[in-house]
Amino acid sequence: MTTIIAAIAKNNALGKDNNLIWHLPADLIRFRKITTGHHIIMGRNTYESIGKPLPNRTTVIITRNKNYVADGCIIVNSLEEALEITKDDESPFIIGGAQIYRQAILLVNKLDITEVHHKFNADVFFPTIDTEIWKETNRECFTSDEKNNYSYSFVSYIRR
Repeated sequence: MTTIIAAIAKNNALGKDNNLIWHLPADLIRFRKITTGHHIIMGRNTYESIGKPLPNRTTVIITRNKNYVADGCIIVNSLEEALEITKDDESPFIIGGAQIYRQAILLVNKLDITEVHHKFNADVFFPTIDTEIWKETNRECFTSDEKNNYSYSFVSYIRR
């Protein structure tokens, strides 16, 4: 089952200037735990903001640039091609960015969302999660602490 995994703010903000806006170590730890051992699918901008393949994962980069090269990564030219390449992985993850999320939310059956309980000034946003289409199946809430500057929730959805 292909899953979108994302951290989004109250106003659906994802990032600004090709960077994350906040730093939540708990979210990064959870992301690593959930995605390790699986394919992670992302757009070129997201890959370039990370700067390298993430350890113990197979990185699939979607780009329209037919000549794009990134050592240690699989390069494809469409989301459909990425999904085909990852079909033998029981749980590939789509990790961004906004353009890829807009396409993928129409195709996947699961969302794994970190809701950051704060509004941010951003230039890229996650699509609205329509509760007529998506059913919340789990929610874990956390308050800010010395390591995590914002309150947040881990929320899972499945397609109705």
